[in-house]
Amino acid sequence: MFCIIRLPAQTLGGNAVFNFLAQSNTAQLSALGGVNVSAIGNDVGMAFHNPALLRNGMNQQMSASFNSFLAGIRNYSLTTAVHAEEMQTNFAVGANYFDYGNITQTDASGLILGTFRPVDYVVQVMASRQYHERFRYGATLKYIHSNYGQFRSSGLALDIGLSYYDSANQLQVSVVVKNMGTQLSTYDGSNRKEELPFDLQAGVTKRLENAPFQFSLTAHHLQAFNTYYNDTSFRAREGENGYANNTTVQKIFSHFVLSAQVFLSDKLEIDAGYNFQRRQDLNAFNVTSGLNGFTFGTAVMLKKLQIRYAAGFYQSNLFNQLSLNLNWGRGGVL
Repeated sequence: MFCIIRLPAQTLGGNAVFNFLAQSNTAQLSALGGVNVSAIGNDVGMAFHNPALLRNGMNQQMSASFNSFLAGIRNYSLTTAVHAEEMQTNFAVGANYFDYGNITQTDASGLILGTFRPVDYVVQVMASRQYHERFRYGATLKYIHSNYGQFRSSGLALDIGLSYYDSANQLQVSVVVKNMGTQLSTYDGSNRKEELPFDLQAGVTKRLENAPFQFSLTAHHLQAFNTYYNDTSFRAREGENGYANNTTVQKIFSHFVLSAQVFLSDKLEIDAGYNFQRRQDLNAFNVTSGLNGFTFGTAVMLKKLQIRYAAGFYQSNLFNQLSLNLNWGRGGVL
């Protein structure tokens, strides 16, 4: 299946539609740096970005999330899964919805015409199956829609994931090919379709045997070496005329996200992450860099309920995300 991927679809930041697809849908993922496809755990929300993470133990589990983002943006997400024993397959459905609030609409001369409420959302169906003892593969089919007043667009996309899990050594390795698809309709109504934000990701997670720690290293946009977006005209307007292009080392590290989880007990967890590219993108020559790129979170895990919180830094701003995982079955335990 991987041979059908076309190289022209390998877009960089700012050059594709529906870039909101990269945004985290659950607090655990946000706390781990926003990109993680291999974390070992029982959070059905993590399968939203890698269907191969769907497990039998996530049967009848539901994850609901709310994110108070920047500038009044609100993000709502819901994911739930079932295990079909007769088919030996796990199924899940999920949605991720972004509400950008009311925005004033004007004409070219600045005359106020009213307001409009832009939204983005994706609705998807996921499935996974086990292959032999340690392998699991999965697929996700997405319907994507953007509504920006009179400008609307929709699309279809497919994710394919593969996961290797060694339970004896608490090691998991995953590879995901994301957002293979096309626009169904364009914003201007023409036939000139734009590219989707294709992303090849890989990750490894290791839980230590004699210590309550779990570490992950995730790589994203492996199909392209340089993932940075550089608007030279904007930098010139801001007075950063001496800006130099990113170094080779920066371009390499921009692909990586590091994260760690500390299990203080069987009911309490602390998470942290560092996203190299996010820090580089947010840093500015005339603004304090602060804790750009750092994220953190915590979780309280009860018998039938997980309460997760995440926060992250965007220069002087902080986002807050809350997720609730519960089991809607009669006998299930998270």
